[in-house]
Amino acid sequence: MSLATDGFAVDSLSLGPIESGTSILLTGDDADALQSVFSRLVAADDDERSIVLSTGTGGRAVQRDLNSARAGAGNRASVLTCEGPAAGDDIETVADISDLTRLGMDFSTLVASAQQGSGRFRSGIMLCSTIASEIEDTRSLYRFLNSNFLTELRRGDGIGVCALDTSADIGADMSSTISGLQTSFSAHIDVEKTGPGQATLTVDGLDGQETVDVSL
Repeated sequence: MSLATDGFAVDSLSLGPIESGTSILLTGDDADALQSVFSRLVAADDDERSIVLSTGTGGRAVQRDLNSARAGAGNRASVLTCEGPAAGDDIETVADISDLTRLGMDFSTLVASAQQGSGRFRSGIMLCSTIASEIEDTRSLYRFLNSNFLTELRRGDGIGVCALDTSADIGADMSSTISGLQTSFSAHIDVEKTGPGQATLTVDGLDGQETVDVSL
């Protein structure tokens, strides 16, 4: 369990507690490794809630991934998904991923609802690169992140993780897109798969810069 004055624990990644308000750009070219690290960052502790926007995985699968990262975390998660049906109060579906105005409203509503039950939250987008591939101008993605996703972190007691698959075709230069996004995020973690079940994290902006080897 965490206390309100504590950071957000991510012990399974050998990282220290992450301060409230921190926004993390998570990048990598291996989808499975990216998903594993994302789930560990976003999985809620006992007194927290997770809010996940999933562009390629159904809500129940997202909750299972969170449970694998932290016992019971899936039961403390609200999911906005582009895949599969809505299910109960904790899983809602997105009709049009390219409608960023509606997407932002739905996501903000989930964050507000989550904070009614628990003030502390972990929010995440998996994958931001899918959104980028569905829109005509990546500048609208920057506006969506700054006006909705990142704004929620400034308003409440939470952290946010935006995952970007660098192997995806987003219709724009990937390096330039990452550079543009980095100006809006307070930290950057790059995930490099180094072998079966192994990855190296290059971390910048959490506690300086460091390299961490993790098991997936």
